[in-house]
Amino acid sequence: MKTITCWTRQVTAMAEELKADGAFRVKEEYIRMKNDNIAYYYLDLYRWYTNKSREYIEIPEGAQFPIWFSLTEEYRLQPTPGTVVLKMEIPRDKLLIIDSEKWDYRGNNMYVPKDKADREAFEQKLSKYGIGDETALVEQLGNFYPMLKKELVASWERIFTMPPSDLEKGFATCWELKQDWVKEVTVSE
Repeated sequence: MKTITCWTRQVTAMAEELKADGAFRVKEEYIRMKNDNIAYYYLDLYRWYTNKSREYIEIPEGAQFPIWFSLTEEYRLQPTPGTVVLKMEIPRDKLLIIDSEKWDYRGNNMYVPKDKADREAFEQKLSKYGIGDETALVEQLGNFYPMLKKELVASWERIFTMPPSDLEKGFATCWELKQDWVKEVTVSE
């Protein structure tokens, strides 16, 4: 079975839970603790992502939220106080790999372009209607411009269908970790 080496930074308690239970899944309370006043935003975004991801990967029953990974050691997050970085070998069929730039567009409620020309064409449409902030299509103006909103939301599918050109431009997600996938643990000094 093919595996992929990847890295995730997590709170120390998560690593302890993984070791004690042999498996780990993100709980809503962890997202709320980490993101405080803006947790609702991430919970909604991660629910959307998980629901759409089911079309592309098998997600364990009951798993609700993704666990995020860097795909290269160079771009991995470093440990900070109260966290650990786990180097893992995860079966390829358990990971969904997406383009980090496309994810950033989606995370900001923006249009996910196919390429530079597509981005420019969408910006011209926005300009034609006097829309200076495309995120307003999702957050406020969608009822006034339903076709533009529909086009913007439909573009989000591209995070699943247009993988990164190379691993350093991507993220991986999975919905459950197994203790036997852990190869190395780095603790903050």
